[in-house]
Amino acid sequence: MEDFLTLKKQLCFAVYETASEFNKLYASILQPFGLTYPQYLVLLALWERDGITVKELGEKLDLGTGTLTPMLARMEASGWVQKKRSQVDERKVFIHLQQKALEEKQAITLKISEEIRSCQIELEEYEQLMKQLNNLHKKLKDRSL
Repeated sequence: MEDFLTLKKQLCFAVYETASEFNKLYASILQPFGLTYPQYLVLLALWERDGITVKELGEKLDLGTGTLTPMLARMEASGWVQKKRSQVDERKVFIHLQQKALEEKQAITLKISEEIRSCQIELEEYEQLMKQLNNLHKKLKDRSL
C-alpha cells in the first residue's frame, strides 16, 4: 500500500506532468503567432461558432469573466477578435473573429497537427486518450455534484 503513495504512482501527478508538457508544446507552436494557449482555446471555440457572447464563451471554456475579459481585450488589440455590445440588450457582449483569425486558422491548425504527429500519437491512440480523459473529467466533475 505504501508503494501507492509514491509520486510516480499518483494519477494526479501524471496528469499534471502531461499537462505541463502539453503547455510547453503549445507555447512553442503558438508563440510565433503571438498567441498564448488560453487565447488559442478562445479561437478554437470561435472557429466552431463565431459571434457568441462573452458569457457563452466563458461557459464553454470554463473561464470566469475576470480571466476572460482582459484576455479578450489583448486579443482585440492584436487583431484576433472584436467585441460588439448587443443593440438589443446592452448587458450582452458578442465576440467575433477578425480577418486575421480566419486567415491564420489553417497555418495554426497545420502546425499543431504536425507537432502532435511528431509525438508519434496515432489516431486510434488519440481517440482512446480523449475518451479516457473525458470519462475521468466527468467522474471528477460528477463527484462534486
